[in-house]
Amino acid sequence: MNAPYKYDIVGSFLRDKEIKQAREDFSLGKINQSQLEEIENKSIENLVNEEKAVGLKAVTDGEFRRAFWHLDFLWDLKGVEKVAVEHFSIAFKGHQPKSQTLEIVDKIDFPEDHPFLKHFKFMQRVSRETEVKQCIPSPSMLHLICCIREENYQPIERYQDDDVLLKDIAYAYQKAIKAFYNAGCRYLQLDDTSWGEFCSKEKREAYKARGIDVDELAKKYVDMINLALEAKPDDMVITMHICRGNFRSTWFTSGGYEPVAKTLFGNCHVDGFFLEYDSERAGGFEPLRYIQNQKVVLGLVTSKDAKLENKDEIIKRIREAEKYVPLNQLALSPQCGFASTEEGNLLTKEEQWNKVKLVKEIAEEVWQ
Repeated sequence: MNAPYKYDIVGSFLRDKEIKQAREDFSLGKINQSQLEEIENKSIENLVNEEKAVGLKAVTDGEFRRAFWHLDFLWDLKGVEKVAVEHFSIAFKGHQPKSQTLEIVDKIDFPEDHPFLKHFKFMQRVSRETEVKQCIPSPSMLHLICCIREENYQPIERYQDDDVLLKDIAYAYQKAIKAFYNAGCRYLQLDDTSWGEFCSKEKREAYKARGIDVDELAKKYVDMINLALEAKPDDMVITMHICRGNFRSTWFTSGGYEPVAKTLFGNCHVDGFFLEYDSERAGGFEPLRYIQNQKVVLGLVTSKDAKLENKDEIIKRIREAEKYVPLNQLALSPQCGFASTEEGNLLTKEEQWNKVKLVKEIAEEVWQ
């Protein structure tokens, strides 16, 4: 059976103490890049063994080499510059991430030597016969961070026409898709929080007050993603994960999928959606009526706290979703990763794996 699988994961896992210490030592100049990589490699190898031990059909590197789920990838695109800021661009309900972001300073492109390609090839070696799932931020995240969230955005000369920028981002992602495919990747995930923002009444009103038409922007993002997906070979699966924020077990938006459902579910050409559904903040399943032939991975098990969900309640919710999407198009996963940033969510590694085991147990019962 092709990905996404009946029990699956979003991507990130809690870092072990060795990798946290190594990254701190590297930032202080106590170890060099080679020494850091050696420790990262060992930690990732251990993680892959743990992923295999719980029976996952596709494994990830846990995003162990990253500080953020999205910025590390974007920082290494051509035409992008890493910048420090006084405050992070979004406000979480509690803890706040490190204040770093990016700016568009030149033509956007995907470099042949992007470090994530090297990281993927390492995963191919250590995973052996098990499929590797590669996670990268969605094309829309670059535009959202630099041009929408940033209230003082000033486009460079090339991007006075915003449509030129959207096309350049899409073409850069076409190159990325081809590069990962040529490296052996057959399962790629686009992580995207823009849709979580566009679901939020509060965010929509704030953007409207600044003169931004969110519905029009959503259509442009779907067109951009679809243009990027034109590079996808038939034997490659590309999914999209949508959430409403995940930092130290906190979040930054609320609202059901209805405001974006017709535009996104009805028109985006990804092979599947990983959807946050672990709390009332995500609303009901009714927006799934717009799903076409994509698979829908229901994120019904939270990655934000340690308490294990009631198995019967999760099965009941899967049956509710089945009213809108056939059971053979549905699957189950945690609602998000366990460490969207290197700090990680507020649970232990044992509690993390208990969540993954629960997802597998429920999926095997529902789709036996």
